[in-house]
Amino acid sequence: MRIGIVCPYAWDIPGGVSAHVSDLATALIRMGHTVSVLAPAESDDNLPDFVVSTGRPKAVRYNGSVARLSFGPVTARKVSKWIAEGHFDVLHVHEPLAPSLSVLACWAAKGPIVATWHSSMDRSRMLISLNRLALTAMEKITARIAVSEAARTTLVEHVGGDAVIIPNGVDTTEFINATPMPGWPGDGRAIVFLGRVDEPRKGFHVLAQAAPDIVKHFPDIRFLIAGPGDATEEIEKLPTHIASHFTMLGLIDRRDKPSVLTSGDIYVAPNTGGESFGIVLLEAMASGTPVVASDLEAFSRVLDGEHSGHLFTNEDSDSLATVICTTLNDANELQRLKASGLERAKEFDWATVAKRIETVYESVHRPGVVVEPDFAGQMLGRIGTTRANRGDAL
Repeated sequence: MRIGIVCPYAWDIPGGVSAHVSDLATALIRMGHTVSVLAPAESDDNLPDFVVSTGRPKAVRYNGSVARLSFGPVTARKVSKWIAEGHFDVLHVHEPLAPSLSVLACWAAKGPIVATWHSSMDRSRMLISLNRLALTAMEKITARIAVSEAARTTLVEHVGGDAVIIPNGVDTTEFINATPMPGWPGDGRAIVFLGRVDEPRKGFHVLAQAAPDIVKHFPDIRFLIAGPGDATEEIEKLPTHIASHFTMLGLIDRRDKPSVLTSGDIYVAPNTGGESFGIVLLEAMASGTPVVASDLEAFSRVLDGEHSGHLFTNEDSDSLATVICTTLNDANELQRLKASGLERAKEFDWATVAKRIETVYESVHRPGVVVEPDFAGQMLGRIGTTRANRGDAL
């Protein structure tokens, strides 16, 4: 099949949705499909051959985070051109409610359209995002996928309809064979954190607050911190002898992620909310690194309760310190978590997940029918982008 995939978020800024789209496209190409991905990009340098850029996105606060999105009349014309030239058998849009490429693609196209919901939102945010114009785009979707029960609940309760749950995938081979960074984890213990350090919901501040108690029990422990953002404010709150245990890598290349994840004795996910899945937990488990995570429902599902990882009370640094110290003190439990985590990660391997998504494509694909431009829908799109540019709620 010829498959067009729309990623609403910047391709070259690390994020769960863009990583999902990249891995899905790669898996589908391996399966023999022809794939084109449309996405914003900060730079057109080093983009994969299957990615078509709509240009630089803008930073927008969306769903409790800062997202890099692309919207407006110029972008809408680029979306329409890509659809017209693609002759796709199936169009697959991700996060169709995000004010970016996906909703524009829904307006601009007619034919077999599949949509995937990744995020969970509260009702107030959803109501701000929705109006009659946005709903006209949603009505054109032929089949719906949610990556988790939380994402499905958002769809069912606030948009209507239902979705089949197909989780995020992980390329386990990429992580199983990873080697630690030079000098890590070293002779002492090491904790790894990966995420935007100055985004509160990623929870770096919770880990920083737990650090003094952890260092008290493990004086030689080190914290390996990877991800964009400025953590100066949180680090400066710590005594100098505690701050010295932190190594800040900053933004890392995606190719280095497996090496970073396998460089610790524990991977910690102190996220405080807004997570509908938790792909990085699976990546850490595939790397052979036991996981300690906040007790968000999405994380609990990924960890199968606490069978494949340990949970601590959300936003409670004392609870985090206790769980980390207890886990590090139990060598047998660390080995059990490594084995259990790896087996759990294999359940989400892209070889399996992509086949399930392919089945959805096959259910909507009609021989001889391709995705075509919808000129009436494009007119709605122009109205929608004009309103958004005026500052009206989309």
